[in-house]
Amino acid sequence: MPEFVERGTLRTMIQACYLAIFAMSWDVLSGRTGYISFGHPFLIGIGAYSTAILSKKFGVPPEYSIPLAIVITMFGGLVVLLPALRIKGSYFALVTLAFMELMYQLVQVIRPDLTGGTRGITGIKSLTRGAEAGYELAVTLMLGVALGLWLLMRTRFGTALWAIGMDEDSVRGSGLSTTRLKTMAFLVSALVAGLGGAYYAHYTGSLAPRALFDIDFLFTIIVAALIGGAGTIIGPMFGAFFLIFLLEWLRPILPGAERYFVYGGVALILYMYQPKGLVAIAQSLRDRVRGDNYDHRA
Repeated sequence: MPEFVERGTLRTMIQACYLAIFAMSWDVLSGRTGYISFGHPFLIGIGAYSTAILSKKFGVPPEYSIPLAIVITMFGGLVVLLPALRIKGSYFALVTLAFMELMYQLVQVIRPDLTGGTRGITGIKSLTRGAEAGYELAVTLMLGVALGLWLLMRTRFGTALWAIGMDEDSVRGSGLSTTRLKTMAFLVSALVAGLGGAYYAHYTGSLAPRALFDIDFLFTIIVAALIGGAGTIIGPMFGAFFLIFLLEWLRPILPGAERYFVYGGVALILYMYQPKGLVAIAQSLRDRVRGDNYDHRA
């Protein structure tokens, strides 16, 4: 790819890869179990800020700060959000949204010497040099996460998460601990979110709380998963690339915030046309082509 496209396109693809990682991590919990989380930037922010503080403020090398950031994300998210797993529906969504807003406020007022306060953190050490190396790293991370989640969801654990999304009471009645299953799903989601957030911080080189905990960032993650195909691995990846490139194609025509209105309208139309997302549309087209070929041979 780096041999055939411009550097700007490579940077766009890097953004799409990280959005795909964030969308896949959201989908592990929300897309499978039906527990819609509005606090996912909370987890991404823990991972990003942890590695940024460790590497810049304390001089910890990234090869150590990133794994530590992932562990901190899993532990911190579990301590804070575990009580929310005992409630359902809109209450769960509101609680997770409240934690995201709380994180936004705390980052600005608690130890601004470490977090950078409202200005954020700049000068975070980069892991790569140039767009080509950054692209290779982002693609490797995205494909590695996708493969790991695909293998995990093919196990009985993945089947149990699907069952929770369909009928949690029946799963509980079968003798399985739905709380334990949801906790494991949340830990996997936090692991991927912390991983993506940590690497993303080292890619951008800076963190701004206003951008990281912005509601637009949250809904971009959710929309990417939904229009791509929630409950799948490849769906959030499709959705992420679709949204990022749609916004970039609209930039010359609508350089302002108007392009978000168009992108929201396109996403809404796609979701209304096919609630199961782009993956379902691609599968229907594939089946239609196969059917036409079969009829032609017959």
